[in-house]
Parts: sequence; structure tokens; C-alpha cells
Amino acid sequence: MIAALPSTWPNGVALSIKAARFFMDIILHVGAHRTGTTSFQHYLQSNAAVLSEDATGYWGPLRTRKGLFSGLFPGVAGASGRNLQRRAEGRVKMHLTLAEQAGVDRLIVSDENMIGSPRHCLRDGLLYPAVGDRMARISSAFGGRISRIVLSLRAQDLWWASTSAYAVYRGHSVPTARHCERIAHTRRGWRDVITDIACAAPEAEIRVLPFEHHVGRPDLLFAAATDRPAPTTHADGWLNRSPDLAAMRTAIKQQDRDASELPEGDGRWQPFAPAHTAAMRETYQDDMMWLSAGADGLATLTQDPTRSRTGKSQPAGDIRQGHSNDQGHSSIPRPRHVARSG
Repeated sequence: MIAALPSTWPNGVALSIKAARFFMDIILHVGAHRTGTTSFQHYLQSNAAVLSEDATGYWGPLRTRKGLFSGLFPGVAGASGRNLQRRAEGRVKMHLTLAEQAGVDRLIVSDENMIGSPRHCLRDGLLYPAVGDRMARISSAFGGRISRIVLSLRAQDLWWASTSAYAVYRGHSVPTARHCERIAHTRRGWRDVITDIACAAPEAEIRVLPFEHHVGRPDLLFAAATDRPAPTTHADGWLNRSPDLAAMRTAIKQQDRDASELPEGDGRWQPFAPAHTAAMRETYQDDMMWLSAGADGLATLTQDPTRSRTGKSQPAGDIRQGHSNDQGHSSIPRPRHVARSG
């Protein structure tokens, strides 16, 4: 079943959202996983005092996963019979009010689990199959006040390899060749993930950043996400990298598991055959072409202006494509639909 969402909010809702945004912008950094999210969160936490001086607040996993979002997503129902989702929404709104009263002009919420988990992606063989439902719940919890959603992308062959390596390192079984083939030939790409997010949170601008452009540089991600000067301290380093084959073998042996399913040698583990990686790379190129062409007006592709580009370049300073930049001046609203989330 496909549910339609209004492309514009009712007048009263729109006015209340605009009034709320006058006081505080809400910026969600939703990942994806394995794209430097831990480095970015460490950077924000380490620069909390500096950010506070610029009226910038930060909520990270230590807050969102330790009670703030509890009950917001489907799970084991409580025995009390209370509406856990409604209680979670009330909790979020209360914390937003406290942040506004503290003088926060912009709030950054960074938690890659907002869009789902790698475990569910691996289980289903799909990129974030429940992102539509999850982001709709997030949007509701924030009262339709989300100003911007920031998503980092990574080529599918590298993303799935990194996700698989980290999962095996943490105790999951090595994916079979059949499962790898299923993942490689899925038709769901980043375009589908972005479309689901846009449908679920129609009030928010979506900015998309290729992981390759900010790897090891959380300050670049901060500047692109906020349009604010980025603190320069704690801006180096790449945390939580994928384990290599040697580290994976050590971890598997410590868990009393058989490491013989892993190939010999060192370096990065690539569980996919060359034909599979080529298929996934082609899907990623299709995703990037769609983003570069304007993403149907749903998202903005933000690129590193210092990188050399072939062919005709944009004017200096114009580093974004898509979203409002490519919508022209048409006043005709674009209909949006929420795809099934899983």
C-alpha cells in the first residue's frame, strides 16, 4: 500500500513551523553508517563548548539511544498498555523546548540509527528498507520542524563490504555467496533511500554528501551541514574504521569461531565477487547521476569545491545541485508518496 502525503502543510501548521524555525533550526545528521559518523560525533562532542558559544546545540547517540527515542520505533510492547510512541514524542518536544529556552539557535542531532541498522540491512539484503517508516516517526516526534536532513553516501560495493566486515567482527556469521549475490543485484539504491526520506519528512531540506569528499575531515561535514564556520580543533582522524582481515581473524578466534571462511592474506576484506562489485558500482553511478541532475527536486548534492572536475565547471562558489536550486520558480507543488518501508 502506498500512502500519499501533502506536498504542502495546512496554513496553520505552516505558520507554526515557520514561527518555530525563527527560534531554532533543527538539523538531523542521519548517517549513513560506515561513512565517518563516529568521527563526526566525536568532533561535535569534543567541540561542544565552542559550538555552544555559537548558539549551536548537539544531541548524539549518548542522548538519543539512552532514553530520548525510547519507544519511538516498533519493538517489544510494554506491559503497561501505554502509547510508547506518543510518550517518546512528548519527551522529544520537551527537550526541544528546553534547548530553545537555553538560547540554542540551531540543534544538530546526529545518530545513524535513525534510518535503521546495518544488521537489518544485511538481513534483508537491502539499503535501509525501513527508512520511510522510521523517518516519518522522527518527523512526527520533532513536530514537523526539521529544517535539514544530512545524509552521507558511499559506493555500494564499499559500503556493503565495510558493513559486512564490521558485522562479522562483532560476531555475526560470514555472509554466504548466495546472499552476497542477492545483495549485489538488488535494485534498491541510494536514490530510493533519499526518496523515502523526502516523502517521510517533506518539511526538510535534504543535503547529500559523498563520503569520499569528507573522509577523515568532520569539519568539512560540519560546514556543509550547517553553513557555519567549522571549529578546527579535533578535526583530524578517522574513527571506527572497518577491521582488516587480520583483525577479523583475531576477533573470530577470540569468539571461538571458525575463521576458515575468510580468505587468506591481509588488507581490506571484499566478500563480493568482481562481477558483483561492478554491478553495485554501476548502481552507485546511476544514483550519483540522478543527484547531479537535480534528484527530481528532492535533495541537494553538496560537493567539495576544492576537487578538480572534468568538463564544464559551475561558477565559483556554486557547489550544490538539486533541491531548490533546480526547481526553478514553478509554484506547482510536487506530489510525494511514501514507499513501503520494509
